[in-house]
Amino acid sequence: MLEGKQPGEKIGKLTPEQVEIARLRRQLESTDPASGHDGDGVGDHVKNARAVGKSFQELVGRTTADETVKSTYRELTAHGISTRTAAELVGIPRATATRKPRATRLPAAVVVPANKLSPAERAKILAVVNSPEFVDLPPIQIYAQLLDAGVYLASISTIYRVLGDNSQLKERRALARHPARAIPELVAAKPGEVISWDITKLPGPVKGKYFDAYVMIDIYSRYIVGCAVHASESAVLAAEMMTETFRLHGTPQVVHADRGTSMTSKTVAVLLSDLEITRSHSRPRVSNDNPFSEGWFKTLKYAPVFPERFASLGDARTFMADFVNGYSHNHRHTGIGLNTPADVHYGLAAATTRDRSAVLATARAAHPERFTTSNDPKILALPGDLPPVLGPVSGRIVTGF
Repeated sequence: MLEGKQPGEKIGKLTPEQVEIARLRRQLESTDPASGHDGDGVGDHVKNARAVGKSFQELVGRTTADETVKSTYRELTAHGISTRTAAELVGIPRATATRKPRATRLPAAVVVPANKLSPAERAKILAVVNSPEFVDLPPIQIYAQLLDAGVYLASISTIYRVLGDNSQLKERRALARHPARAIPELVAAKPGEVISWDITKLPGPVKGKYFDAYVMIDIYSRYIVGCAVHASESAVLAAEMMTETFRLHGTPQVVHADRGTSMTSKTVAVLLSDLEITRSHSRPRVSNDNPFSEGWFKTLKYAPVFPERFASLGDARTFMADFVNGYSHNHRHTGIGLNTPADVHYGLAAATTRDRSAVLATARAAHPERFTTSNDPKILALPGDLPPVLGPVSGRIVTGF
């Protein structure tokens, strides 16, 4: 390894093969530097091992150090040195040295199953199951009917596999095709055109006892045009409330409700039909198609003044009357330009909007740096000043804002 090197000249980094050769040389020389005998009668073997060491020079660069060491071990044992001594001389465990190399596996030949169907047989199966007689039947029915006719085509699983290979593993019967349907909408351009109504439960004096609140809302102005509280739910009571409401506020074009028993009752249907009012109901199994009524019920029951229970039917009626009055005349609703429902319903909101615009103009003139636009906030826009948009919950009922 040092041949051709001058004293003091760097020899560079040794390769793993060179390191292994140097280690074996040192171990062989330390056994008996003078005569090559180790005192145990293995001198000839050591000489042979030294001779084998010379072959390391030839193996460097052509094989890895591990293969070189194992080759040396095999040569030592071939010259009669015991496996234990040979393993110690080459510096690897005897188990590692004697381990047989893993045999290289050749790829197994592909064996074609003896029962494999030919392409012609698979084509025949596909033609039979797609014939007019069996085109709408599942494979199990085809299998049974062919057996009854004295014909064996293939097993049930084979028929399924053939269908799967041809991308026909699906429902074979004729299925109904339901086209996409547009969500129905109701548009209110002014108060009194569309009314939404519903019934909600009010907790009574004891658990399990409830009173029923009937509420009718004008969806344009959010004004409560009708409210009644009764001890039970009844289509007759609902019809009576509608009759009184229509007498006071006029007959609307459309009355919308969900699909409750009172809403779909014959009594209510006959009343609306006689008054030539269009009935509108929520879609089947759609719980949020009556958003204005449901939203108002949440406003009611989440209010801080809403009691845990009502002591009597009279208390419930008194509370609902006060709450409806405060809501209609004092509550600034975000859906109608922060106006009260009463102002919008009775046409007073335009004057309020002008007064607000004047206040904003004065503030804008006093501190123009605090405003980024000369327009009033959109939240103050009246219904009809903005293009119609979908309702806040489901999009079924659309107001004019």
